[in-house]
Amino acid sequence: MHFPKSNYLLFCRHLFLSTIMLLLFSACSSSGKDPLIDPPEIDTAALKIQLGQAIFHDTNLSEPAGQSCADCHMSVAGFADPNTSNLAPVSEGVVAGRFGNRNAPTAAYASFIPEFSFDSTENQYIGGLFLDGRAADLVEQAKAPFINQVEMANTDEAMVIEKIRAAGYADIFRQVYGESSLNDVQSAYDNMADAIAAFESTELFSPFSSKFDAFQAGTAQLTEQEARGLDLFQNKALCTECHTIPQGAQPLFTNFTYSNIGTPANPNNPVYDADPDFVDLGLAQNPNLTTGISLEQGKFRVPTLRNVEITAPYMHNGVLQTLEQVVSFYNTRDADQCFGANAEPFVNCWPEPEVNINVDISSMGDLLLSEQEEADIVAFLKTLTDGF
Repeated sequence: MHFPKSNYLLFCRHLFLSTIMLLLFSACSSSGKDPLIDPPEIDTAALKIQLGQAIFHDTNLSEPAGQSCADCHMSVAGFADPNTSNLAPVSEGVVAGRFGNRNAPTAAYASFIPEFSFDSTENQYIGGLFLDGRAADLVEQAKAPFINQVEMANTDEAMVIEKIRAAGYADIFRQVYGESSLNDVQSAYDNMADAIAAFESTELFSPFSSKFDAFQAGTAQLTEQEARGLDLFQNKALCTECHTIPQGAQPLFTNFTYSNIGTPANPNNPVYDADPDFVDLGLAQNPNLTTGISLEQGKFRVPTLRNVEITAPYMHNGVLQTLEQVVSFYNTRDADQCFGANAEPFVNCWPEPEVNINVDISSMGDLLLSEQEEADIVAFLKTLTDGF
């Protein structure tokens, strides 16, 4: 049969459109949705992470503008603060001359820290964010720096949310949490922290990509020195009493408990400029304690040792500068106290603990490690750095 050319083209067009409609109808019947009516689904989880990342790096959310979460939790420093800009042991806030009184802890692997609680079986506290556990979880922790007057210095939550309403990612916020999600300050502030926590729970913060991970997976070998260090870490040096390596799991090198290891006060901490009598009581300052605070004075949460090579300075007040110092302190704290005319604090002896009660004497203090054994442990600790 012969068709005029115009009719033939019209027939082909109808055939093409019919085929497309048939395919669409088939897809609709299998998915239960009409692609011509139902919009594509939004990947809310991915958008939440994108939103959290934007907030984490937004320097406009401080007062004045200029400081973000990322400034004290740098990826190149294991998500801690190397303090290279001011050479202080603690972080400077957005207002020049205002410092925190503690060394900023790493945000890496923080999503694995359990909620703050009291373990009645072990008779001790575990978990919680910040070094004293005062934030129950990662979401609660994310709320605090924005309205801390020595950190990002906003006067209240409303000031922060007003800035987010004006931010370029405000529409993403509404996509994730709803069109009216920025209207109410308190719920918006809660959702802001939820987004940050989602970002901090990604593989970027917890990649498990160290040489030790490769060793556990059978794709790398430790050097002889690193292997000796691992053996010492697990045995003679007693490190795994707190920095545990559970079998059959990717270890976080912490049991999340609290301990007073006898850390000396840091004479270089700017806090003493404002308060010469300052003493950091650690866990005892946590308002959520359900037991007597005297038993918790001087205790701080046992940190992860992942990326410890790049998270200096060390201890809650940044008093120790190198891993070598840290291992030596654990080894000789009780053997080398500062007495006599030749005593040089932090050189050939250790000062008294900042809080001289509840000090751990069971797993450190006078371990009788040789200099070579100390060096072996340091070599092992360096295998915990991500990015191998």
